Amino acid sequence: MKKAIITGVTGQDGGYLAKLLLSKGYKVYGAQRRNTGKRYWRLDELGITDKIEFVDIDLGEPYNIEKVIEQVQPDEFYNLAAQSFVGLSFDQPQVTTITNSLGVLNILEVLRHKFPKCKFYQASTSEMYGKVVETPQRETTRFHPRSPYGCAKAYSHYLTQNYRESYGLFACSGILFNHESPMRGEEFVTRKITKGLVEWKHTGKVLELGNIESYRDWGHAEDYVEAMWLMLQQDTAEDYVISTGKTIQIKDFITRCLDELQIAYEFRGHEVIDLGTRKHIIKTNPKFFRPAEVDLLVGDSTKAKEKLLWKPKHTLETLVSDMIKEDLRRWTTRY
Repeated sequence: MKKAIITGVTGQDGGYLAKLLLSKGYKVYGAQRRNTGKRYWRLDELGITDKIEFVDIDLGEPYNIEKVIEQVQPDEFYNLAAQSFVGLSFDQPQVTTITNSLGVLNILEVLRHKFPKCKFYQASTSEMYGKVVETPQRETTRFHPRSPYGCAKAYSHYLTQNYRESYGLFACSGILFNHESPMRGEEFVTRKITKGLVEWKHTGKVLELGNIESYRDWGHAEDYVEAMWLMLQQDTAEDYVISTGKTIQIKDFITRCLDELQIAYEFRGHEVIDLGTRKHIIKTNPKFFRPAEVDLLVGDSTKAKEKLLWKPKHTLETLVSDMIKEDLRRWTTRY
């Protein structure tokens, strides 16, 4: 039986990845910080909480990392732990940088010296491209990050690449473009939209958003964690872009959600009005704008499709439908 450690197991990607690995017969160890609290709602909804063995880990302490890996003896190590909210990284640049980069260094150092046969996956991000120099973005596209989050992730990406080339570790990064699901955190714009519109439908509470003109390449997290797993099943470690290759405006995502909820509306600039009451559904709030915006992201995942034989199963339409239906269910269950 293969064994895998997943950091960030209680997050969106961690939950879906754990579910996938369990379905493939893995023994899954969920690594978490002792003092962060046990937030298992995603794992509970996926029905896998009792199938995971949880271990306490502090990525800031190399000795602790070594102790956990020595205890588990994993075949694969998936590092999904991060401060992953881009907007927050502007308010907490030091915490974001330390959390998203030092931990990766510590893991790689432990693997290099003590467990060189363990395969390592690092969660990179399309936010590293930032102010894009070419479209679409691929593995060879130069990075120009536009946030402390993107900068920290770029460091960890290059560090993973360096340890692969310098020490022969099986270490690779997945440059994942935006991937959403019903398990997305409420601070992320897609979930903020689906949850906020469901709440408006029931209470009339206005949803406040920032820039809705940006373009993003949105896929489903369930598809993207399969790509993570496929990367570690190869004979040679390489980095891969994972994306749909299609891009839409946040404004278009809003439109699809409103249509899914059968709400009659019209746009007035960046704001949305209910045609029945003529009251606001969505208003713009400047506090949600980033100091430096990323205007356009769209990935080219040709390499992943050709080498990993990876192919997404979900469409944007099914993604929107899944997220709206689940937020409606949660609202009904809650109230």
